[in-house]
Amino acid sequence: MELDDKVCYCFRVSRRKLLNFTRQTQPPRASQLSECFGAGTGCGWCIPYLIKIHRDVMSDGVLEAEDISPAEYERLRLDYQQQVAAGDLEKNRHDKNRGDALDCDLDDLL
Repeated sequence: MELDDKVCYCFRVSRRKLLNFTRQTQPPRASQLSECFGAGTGCGWCIPYLIKIHRDVMSDGVLEAEDISPAEYERLRLDYQQQVAAGDLEKNRHDKNRGDALDCDLDDLL
């Protein structure tokens, strides 16, 4: 994932904006990334990515490039939205078995 790729599609928030916001404000909780143009407050798809960005920036400042293309990210988001709409998945909950990108603890937001 490149710096100008969207992480939050609902509010069109790029990875660059989120990284800069996190570096500048040093929020103590990942949920505070929502203050960056509302990221994570729409459909909920990007919450695991927000947690990862927060964890990476706050831990040591070393960022790993996401091993996911924008097209794949968008496809996964569409799958998530369809599962939520069908009632197969609760909003803001993610399948931890999908891979490292989504492997996070959503309790970090509470």
